[in-house]
Amino acid sequence: MPIEILMPALSPTMEEGTLAKWLVKEGDMVQSGDVLAEIETDKATMEFEAVDEGTMGKILIAEGTADVKVNTPIAVLLEEGESADAIASAPAPAPETLAAAAPAESTAPTAAPAPKPEGARVFATPLARRIAADKGLDLSQIKGSGPRGRIIKADVEGATATPPIRAEEPAPQAAAPAPQPVNASAVAKLYEGRSFTEVPLDGMRKTIAARLTEAKQSIPHFYLRRDIRLDALLAFRGDLNKQLEKRGVKLSVNDFIIKACALALQQVPAANAVWAGDRVLQLEPSDVAVAVAIEGGLFTPVLQDAESKSLSALSAEMKDLASRARSRKLAPHEYQGGSFAISNLGMFGIDNFDAVINPPHGAILAVGAGVKKPVVGPDGDLSVASVMSVTLSVDHRVIDGALGAELLQAIVDNLENPMAMLA
Repeated sequence: MPIEILMPALSPTMEEGTLAKWLVKEGDMVQSGDVLAEIETDKATMEFEAVDEGTMGKILIAEGTADVKVNTPIAVLLEEGESADAIASAPAPAPETLAAAAPAESTAPTAAPAPKPEGARVFATPLARRIAADKGLDLSQIKGSGPRGRIIKADVEGATATPPIRAEEPAPQAAAPAPQPVNASAVAKLYEGRSFTEVPLDGMRKTIAARLTEAKQSIPHFYLRRDIRLDALLAFRGDLNKQLEKRGVKLSVNDFIIKACALALQQVPAANAVWAGDRVLQLEPSDVAVAVAIEGGLFTPVLQDAESKSLSALSAEMKDLASRARSRKLAPHEYQGGSFAISNLGMFGIDNFDAVINPPHGAILAVGAGVKKPVVGPDGDLSVASVMSVTLSVDHRVIDGALGAELLQAIVDNLENPMAMLA
C-alpha cells in the first residue's frame, strides 16, 4: 500500500515550514536514511531523511511552498511491486484525522534491533539527534523503536549519558522557541480573585500597538546620545519672549528644538530620508513630526517646510496642531508623512529615554529635561550649566552610524548657537 510522507516537525515548536528543495524526483528509488528534501523552519534549513524505502511515486507539495503545516502529506512512496495506479486507488485520509493517523513519533516500543556495530550508520530523527547531543548520548549504543529501528524521541529521553556523541554525527542546533501570541483568556486567568477593570482597545490603541510592534520587530534601531548645553538658548529665548510679549507670542524650548532639527536635516540632506521597502526616499523639505500625548494614545502632527518658517510661525502652528490633536480633530494629511520626529518628555521630568521610530521615518529624537549639572569648561574650570540629554534613534537601513552622528552634531550646534538659526 502506498506510504504517505508527512511534513515533519523538525523542532519542538515547529507548526509549519517551507519545503525549500526536493532532493529526489518521482520515480527515484529511496532507501531508509536517504535525504529526501530540505525544509526551512523558523530558524534554520534542515535535511529530512526517509524512514521507509521504496519508489518515489508522487510529489504532492512543490518545492518552494511556504507555510506547510506539520503532518500534511507532502509525497507518496510506493513499496516494491506497486505502481503509480495504486496512488489514485488508495483512500485519502480525512484532513482532521491526518495528525492522529500518522503521529510524528510513537511512544509505544516495537521490536528493536541490536545496537549498531562500530562504523555502521545510525538512523535517527533530527529531534532525537538534538536531544542526544544535549544529553551527551552515543546514538550507536541506543536501540531504536521507530520504523526499521530508527531512533526516535522516546528512545533518547529516558536514556542515561554515555560517551559524548561522535564528531561525525553533529546534532542540529536547537531552535529558539517561537514567540506565541498573547492569549487574553489565559492572562485574565492569572488574575482570578484579584480586582481589575478590563479596558477594551479602541482603534487608536490597536493601531499604536500594531505600528510599534512592527517598528521594533522590523526596524534595526541604533542609538546616539549627546548632552546639550542650554544656557545660551535659554538666555536668547528670554530676550526674544520679552520682545514678542506685545504680540502675544511666547516661544518654548520645544519650538527651538523643532527649528534646530529642521535646519539640521537641510545641513545633512542625506539623513532627511525615509524607508520605502525596496528603496530610500530622500526628501527635500524638512517635514518634522512632533509627538503629542492625548488621552488613550498619541498623535504625531507634522510641521511641513519647518526649515523655512520663523520660530513664531512654528510656535503658533504647533499650538494649533496640538490643540486639535487632543480634541481628535486632525485631518489625516496633518499627522501622516514627515521624515523625522521629536518626542519630548522633558516637561515630565524625564532625564533621558529611547524613543521608538515611527515608520517610515528615518529617525526620532528623544528629548529629556534640562537640568543644572556641573560641567568642565575648555580651560578645565568647573562650573554649573543647564544641560539637556537627547537620544537619536536611527533606522540603520536608512542612515548609517557616521551619518547619524553628523545629523546629531548639527542639531547640537544649532541649539547651542541659537542666534545662528535666525541667520
